[in-house]
Amino acid sequence: MLPSQLRTDQFREYPPAGRQLAVSNLSLLRQLTLIYLASLLREMIRYDWKFPAERGQIDRQLAWLASLDPQELHSLFAGFAQIRLDRKLEDTDWVKMPDDFSERLTAYLWSTHQIDALRSAATEFTERASRATPAPSPAQARLGIVVIGRSVEQSSFPLFRKLRPYGVHFTRVDPTDGLEMLLHAVAARASARPIPYDHWYIEGSTPVAAPPHVSISSYDQLQPVRSRLLDRMQQVIDSGSGGPELLEVTMATIDPQQLGMKGEGRDGVLDHFDVSLLTQGQGTQIFSTTFVMWAAREALRRAEPVTLMARFTPRQRLRPMNELMQSRSHDVEPDPQGSLLDADMAAYYIWLDQQRLADSAQASFLVWFEGHNEALAIAPGLPRGTESASPGNLQQILEWIS
Repeated sequence: MLPSQLRTDQFREYPPAGRQLAVSNLSLLRQLTLIYLASLLREMIRYDWKFPAERGQIDRQLAWLASLDPQELHSLFAGFAQIRLDRKLEDTDWVKMPDDFSERLTAYLWSTHQIDALRSAATEFTERASRATPAPSPAQARLGIVVIGRSVEQSSFPLFRKLRPYGVHFTRVDPTDGLEMLLHAVAARASARPIPYDHWYIEGSTPVAAPPHVSISSYDQLQPVRSRLLDRMQQVIDSGSGGPELLEVTMATIDPQQLGMKGEGRDGVLDHFDVSLLTQGQGTQIFSTTFVMWAAREALRRAEPVTLMARFTPRQRLRPMNELMQSRSHDVEPDPQGSLLDADMAAYYIWLDQQRLADSAQASFLVWFEGHNEALAIAPGLPRGTESASPGNLQQILEWIS
C-alpha cells in the first residue's frame, strides 16, 4: 500500500489523541513519501504519551508541511523519494506497525547500500524543519541542579574539571541544609509557574520531598517495576531462542500495565516515560547513577523543562552481569567513590544537554558535592573559569545565578 491510499479506518487502533491527529491530517499524510511517513506515524502512535513540548514539535511540523504547495513538498522529500524500496516493504502493515516497518527498512537499506542516502535525506530534512519550526522560548530562564557524592566522606578526586572553564568553582560553601535549600528553590519555581512537566526532580534513591507541580522520577520508587522487568529479561535469556533480537523486541513492546504500573491517579505520561528509561537505557535497571543520568538526559530532550534537579546516590558495585541481573536489594554493595566519579562526569553531560535547548545562553546551572563545601555555578552574569573562596551557602549561590 502507498501513502496515497491511506484510509481513516486504518488508524482505529491508535490511542485517541494520536488517532485524531492522524485523521485530521489525512490529506497531508497522503502526499508524503513512505519512508518519512512511517517515521512520522511512529510519533503519532505515541502521541498520547508524549510531553507537551514533544506534541508541540509534531504540531508545528505538521502545520509547516500543510502550508507547503505540492511542488514544495516534492522538493522537500526529493532525497527520500530517490531511495528504492522493495515491494515487500510497501506491502507490510506500516500504518499499524510503523516500528516494525522502520526496523525492516533499516536492514533493507544496509543490504542494498542505501543507508547513506537515507542519512543524507534525513539530515537535510531535519535542518530545514528546524529552521522552519523553531522551538518557542521558555516561560522562564532554565535552571539545572545536580547533586553528587552522597555518602562520600572524603575524596581527593578533583571535581568539576570539565565544567570549571564555564563557571565559578566555589570552595567554601556551607553545606548546612543544602539539600533542603535546593528542593525549596525547585518548589518555589514550580509554584510560581505550575506548568505540567516544566519542573523535574530526578532522584537516585527515595525522594526527599514531593513538591507540588514537580514531576518526579525515582530509582528506588521504581524498584518493583525494575524487578519485574529484570525477571522478564532473564526469562528471554534463559529461553535460549531469539538471542539479542528477541530481547530487543521484548523490551520495545513492554508497556506500563505489563509491569504493574496501573491504578487510579497515576500519570500515564510519566509511567510511559519511566518505562522507556528502563527498557531503552543500558544499565538503568541496575545502576542508580545510570538511571539518573539517562532520566535527566531524556527529560531535557523530551520535556524541555525550565527546572531540573538531579540527585545522584551510590550505585551498586560492579560485578559480573549475571550476578547484577539476578541480585535483589539485600545483595547490593554500594560503591560511593565510584559513584562520585560517575556522577561528576554525568553532571557535565547534563549541562551539555541543557545547552542544546532554546535560549540556553540565559540558562543557569549548579552542581554541588553533597554534604561538602564544593560547588560550581554557571550563569550569564558569572565569570568563567574562576574560583571563589568567599563563604556562603547554596541559597546565596542560587540567588546569584537567578
